[in-house]
Amino acid sequence: MTRKELLTVYSSEDGPEEFETIVLRALVKACGSSEASAYLDELRLAVAWNRVDIAQSELFRGDIQWRSVHLEASLMDALLNDRPEFVRLLISHGLSLSHFLTPTCLAQLYSAAPPNSLIRSLLDQASQGAGTKYPTLKRSEEHRTPNVGQVLLMLLGEMCAPRDHAWVSGDPHQDQGCVESTRLLRATSELMLDAVLGQTPWSDLFLWALLLNRAQMALYFWEIGSNAVASALGACLLLRVLARLESEAEEAARRKDLAAKFEGLGVDLFGECYRNSEDRAARLLLRRCPFWGNATCLQLAMQADARAFFAQDGVQSLLTQKWWGEMDSTTPIWALVLAFFCPPLIYTNLITFRKSEEESTQKALDMDRALNGEGPVRPGDPLEKMPLGVMSQPSHRGCSPHLCRWTQFWGAPVTAFMGNVVSYLLFLLLFARVLLIDFQPTSPGALELLLYFWAFTLLCEEFRQSLGGGWGSLATGGPGPAPCQTPLRRRLHLYLADTWNQCDLVALTCFLVGVGCRLTPGLYELGRTVLCLDFMVFTLRLLHIFTVNKQLGPKIVIVNKMMKDVFFFLFFLGVWLVAYGVATEGLLRPQDQDLPKILRRVFYRPYLQIFGQIPQEDMDVALMKHDNCSSELGFWARPSGPQAGSCVSLYANWLVVLLLVIFLLVANILLVNLLIAMFSYTFGKVQGNSDLYWKAQRYSLIREFHSRPALAPPFIIISHVRLLIQRLRRHRARLPSSPDMQHFRVHLSKEAERKLLTWESVRKENFLLARARNKRDSDSERLKRTSQKVDTALKQLRQIREYEQRLKGLEQEVQYCSRVLGWVAEALSHSALLPPGGPPAPAPPGPKD
Repeated sequence: MTRKELLTVYSSEDGPEEFETIVLRALVKACGSSEASAYLDELRLAVAWNRVDIAQSELFRGDIQWRSVHLEASLMDALLNDRPEFVRLLISHGLSLSHFLTPTCLAQLYSAAPPNSLIRSLLDQASQGAGTKYPTLKRSEEHRTPNVGQVLLMLLGEMCAPRDHAWVSGDPHQDQGCVESTRLLRATSELMLDAVLGQTPWSDLFLWALLLNRAQMALYFWEIGSNAVASALGACLLLRVLARLESEAEEAARRKDLAAKFEGLGVDLFGECYRNSEDRAARLLLRRCPFWGNATCLQLAMQADARAFFAQDGVQSLLTQKWWGEMDSTTPIWALVLAFFCPPLIYTNLITFRKSEEESTQKALDMDRALNGEGPVRPGDPLEKMPLGVMSQPSHRGCSPHLCRWTQFWGAPVTAFMGNVVSYLLFLLLFARVLLIDFQPTSPGALELLLYFWAFTLLCEEFRQSLGGGWGSLATGGPGPAPCQTPLRRRLHLYLADTWNQCDLVALTCFLVGVGCRLTPGLYELGRTVLCLDFMVFTLRLLHIFTVNKQLGPKIVIVNKMMKDVFFFLFFLGVWLVAYGVATEGLLRPQDQDLPKILRRVFYRPYLQIFGQIPQEDMDVALMKHDNCSSELGFWARPSGPQAGSCVSLYANWLVVLLLVIFLLVANILLVNLLIAMFSYTFGKVQGNSDLYWKAQRYSLIREFHSRPALAPPFIIISHVRLLIQRLRRHRARLPSSPDMQHFRVHLSKEAERKLLTWESVRKENFLLARARNKRDSDSERLKRTSQKVDTALKQLRQIREYEQRLKGLEQEVQYCSRVLGWVAEALSHSALLPPGGPPAPAPPGPKD
């Protein structure tokens, strides 16, 4: 045997896992070279067997010179076979993703989706919509780039829609020669910060892992990439949308669990950022993320229904600052109401501001220099609300302290809210006065005309919210785009997504119908009826005002959840009520032909019987006068009182009484207690999370009033006319829209955004290190390490037992040999062949050296 170093001895007692280790080590030993090309097959075999420990100890110990091109095939195997540990190992040893992730490679990754999976069907739909076919098993179509952008458009609307890309136009083959120009998801050409920082490959792989539901891969790529908070919230949104579309229950549950993990990561990471710097954390919330369609973290959290994110102290602190503007949050509400009705009180100490006018001006100037990378706002822009709750630089320069206090008071969202509350209450009082006293068939009076004008201003405000982009569309792109650039369909969709906006539309539509009927000859009573019902809708709209209150807001959430239980209860009650009503009416009055009265007795009478109104004299013939009051054959009875003349059949009247008993038993005991149990369950379930629901709704309310004009209806028409004139002037002069049209956003320069993302990355690294440390110190990890030590000790004990068994065997053999030698010596001592006297005595031991 000339090459003994290539020989490896394997024992069948070591098990199959040990066999894999021995085979890989034997193959690595057989190579005997320092060139990486000689170990490619062994590395791919380690990936196939998922033995990252062997690869790390045998292939990446420093003696083999690995290059990026050598690791690409193994990385592709690791991605396709879902080996996140190998992906970490290969990337940490110098693999270049920018060179690896070509359109062909990305298409191969998406082709790994199962044939009947959700993502495969979405890719097929997107490719068919673009006029192409997704790659099938044909080799000629294997390198076709999947239309992932169209899939994201279908899933998220225009939130993740990248601009200026070849695949957006539906041509997946355009510009395939340049790797950097065919990245599937990149920001616009004006703000390409992610591409500058080299994060585009991470983003592509991050989206690939999310779409294919590779949990560990997605978490790893999130840890490596940038825009950590926004990416976590965007991943939560995408996964929850996919979970709703998923047909398989297990797959949907896995997506929901992964979405909850990303929501938790976003919450914990932002909490770490807020504890380090409140100012930078606020900018992080209001910063536009180009990768997610220029949406902010707050918008992503709202779309993803990440209520835990809104419950954080950092988010609530920012919302409180936005809500009060430049005023101090300790200002009492009654002081605001007094200042609202008596504006000179603004200049007294009754209204306190966070800083003096000079300090506030200096703060605004400093923040404008640090944050606003697009230049100051022109003097012609309206001074309603500015990013970060401060006025723009020209608005403060040269203004007197009295004017600053005036604009800061009326520009605060809380002032606009109080003004709208007072205005709405006055509107309801005027509406009630007109309906009860002044609503006559004659021509409308002065108060009625004032009511019509007031409702017209409300309608104008709803048009402004719906057509003006409302709270800022997620599809709005570019630095400072106008709301008119957002498609009308998208703006209307965002507007109608709010339940209170739908309530406003119903109320105003009914009001227009009622006024139209009232002014039409012959339809006065119909108009009055419609307006009376419409007053109820307007009054219920008051609940939206109470959502800002910390005590009433959560209760409104609970009532909203209980309404769903009421609808389920009404379904069961309606089924049982119809069954009982029809059966009872058929038994009592088979000859009655009056349909209105029949329907009243079928539906209305059983409903009243639930509340105890049981007309026994109308159902029990024992309480009636037996009289042949009908020409039909049979036995009849005449009820007393107002039911005289309506004959009741005597046949099977006992069955009517029995049905009444069963109906009351089921309705009053079973169904009502079922409703109480449902209410108790909903209350107990929502009560613990009602604070989370309320804080999310609080964001919606503050966002709404942050974008509203300061004047309340009906004076809001002045603001509408001013906005319309400014829009027409800008349109004629072809000027860009004012940045103040975008609320709850901050415009950062490239340098400021780079510094902010660098700070976020440092916070993320500290967060991940702290989480790893906590995980390492957790009880589960300690038990795991203890278990590993116990397994090692047991393995060593087994080896010791084997050695003991071998020593016992050797001892037995030595004893046997000694007995044999004793027998031989004894036999030779009795033999005549040996001389007499026996063997010589042993020599004494010599002296020690």
